[in-house]
Amino acid sequence: MTRRVVITGMGMVSGTGNTVAENWDNIVNGRTGIAPITRFDVSNFGVKLAAEVKGFNPELYMSAKEVRRRDLYQQYIVAAAHQAIEQSGFVVHEHERRRASVMIGSGVGGVASYNDECSAAILTGEWRRITPMAIPMLMVNGGSDYVGIDVGARGPGYVPTSACATGGDCIGTIFHLIRSGMIDQGLAGSGDATIFNVGLAAFDRTGACSRETDVSVACQPFAKDRPGLVFGEGAAVLAIESLEHAQARGATILAEIRGYGTTADSYHITAPEPQGLGASEALEVALEDAGLNVTDIHYINAHGTGTTLNDAMETKAVKRTFGPHAYNVPMSSTKSMTGHAMGATASMEAIFCVLAIRDQVAPPTIALNEKDPECDLDYVPHTARQTKIKHTMSNSFGFGGHNVSLVISAFEG
Repeated sequence: MTRRVVITGMGMVSGTGNTVAENWDNIVNGRTGIAPITRFDVSNFGVKLAAEVKGFNPELYMSAKEVRRRDLYQQYIVAAAHQAIEQSGFVVHEHERRRASVMIGSGVGGVASYNDECSAAILTGEWRRITPMAIPMLMVNGGSDYVGIDVGARGPGYVPTSACATGGDCIGTIFHLIRSGMIDQGLAGSGDATIFNVGLAAFDRTGACSRETDVSVACQPFAKDRPGLVFGEGAAVLAIESLEHAQARGATILAEIRGYGTTADSYHITAPEPQGLGASEALEVALEDAGLNVTDIHYINAHGTGTTLNDAMETKAVKRTFGPHAYNVPMSSTKSMTGHAMGATASMEAIFCVLAIRDQVAPPTIALNEKDPECDLDYVPHTARQTKIKHTMSNSFGFGGHNVSLVISAFEG
């Protein structure tokens, strides 16, 4: 018999806040985290804005020595994980260690450390100046492993890496491991810190980035004249466990994970399949996995990057799966405020779905003044909307054609 799987804790660091509460207050009230880039000189760059994490103090979660030895993306992950652990009361007892897992992925790992530390040292002939901790700082699985060491989990500890869908695959994998009975509890999510000079320049060369200098219109998902995506960063982690495990320890249950769908376009290394075929199939698999119909879904958190190709494709995918009911479902892009946090984004948006259920509110897509004719659904423009929300869907799509959809629902005992 399959087991029910619930969420008992959440943590988040992003450009819109350094805790879940800060993030949600800004998201629901339509306050953007997008601002001029301060981390490095962008005077010669085409891109001027990003949703940088602001006022982050890693020493709230680790020692000064550990901060020096960890890439920024790893610091974000550890911070988000410790927030989730604190809210959940997540503890791995000695007899449970084999049945607890940590899967907190990253889209690119410690590429900033590689650029700032390793590459610079090699180019100047000073290779001996490379820190002995360089390899752990670069590892895509490094952030997850630090958290696993902290909590003492000895269950499966690999991390799926699927570009911007990474967090969704990590959450979905933990969900299935728990539901199948292989493990009882886990920490799942993702983190990235990609706002650095080479990363920004390289991504801009793909033609996908917004070069707007006006913060209020920098990121406009689904809009007619949308200029492109805006970089974000951060991490989000969820504490997940079987219903039996949560109830046995008296945990507060925040929501239930009902379904997980993952597919691949097998179409193009960066462009999505234009008709949304693979994406639509991920939505269908998630609904089937959840045992729900399209009419059961009350809110969709869209991938909604603000790029010409993605927004049109996602709209087609939702219409392909939902049929005429697509026009009845509020669907918003919180990336209009958080920016696109790359590998971190899917886990952030899963948390926003939990909070949408808690508060019965669909967060807005800000800066959506005129819809693209190809994007004709209800994107909750400008302001949040109070509405009945029992079942939600969170969509994430990544370079390489990775498609993930999660169904997160209100918990009913």
